[in-house]
Amino acid sequence: MLQQDSNDDTEDVSLFDAEEETTNRPKKSKIRHPVASFFHLFFRVSAIIVYLLCELFSSSFIACMVTIILLLSCDFWAVKNVTGRLMVGLRWWNHIDEDGKSHWVFESRKTSPQESKTVSEAESRIFWLGLIACPVLWVIFAFSALFSFRVKWLAVVIMGVVLQGANLYGYIRCKVGSKRNLTSMATSYLGKQFLRQTTGGEQTS
Repeated sequence: MLQQDSNDDTEDVSLFDAEEETTNRPKKSKIRHPVASFFHLFFRVSAIIVYLLCELFSSSFIACMVTIILLLSCDFWAVKNVTGRLMVGLRWWNHIDEDGKSHWVFESRKTSPQESKTVSEAESRIFWLGLIACPVLWVIFAFSALFSFRVKWLAVVIMGVVLQGANLYGYIRCKVGSKRNLTSMATSYLGKQFLRQTTGGEQTS
């Protein structure tokens, strides 16, 4: 699946330099980005529904396969580039440097104490529920296709596992990396304070 370069970067940035205009809004469970929340679930749920029901409505395997792959591709792009940034303030991407080395970058939005109060709990639940549940279903479909000898569907199911699993992996790295950055910053700050107090005590004595 994803090949992670040894020079991975986890950055804490303001994504697209777009600060949300919700600084003064209280923390509520309401959905602040209904369109993004809708499309976060629409493509991936539609792909699953088409996979389960397409043989009932169409005898063309090619048409079903193309439809599912298109939905999975739209879902991959939307979740990777749009819904993650808007709903939870996370984004991951890859770039090639001048030496031809691949770098995976995992970003999280910079938030002040006031801005952290504007996070929508409802959107966060929707995002992570859809992000985790759908890849699990595709894994189940993969085992089902394998054990039922539905070989022609195996490639489609593997495509679902790979595309949605890649987004799941990337956003988990964003989440874990963000927390790790906060921990390292706190440790560094406490270490500096301890050294200052120690140095100040030696000077006074």
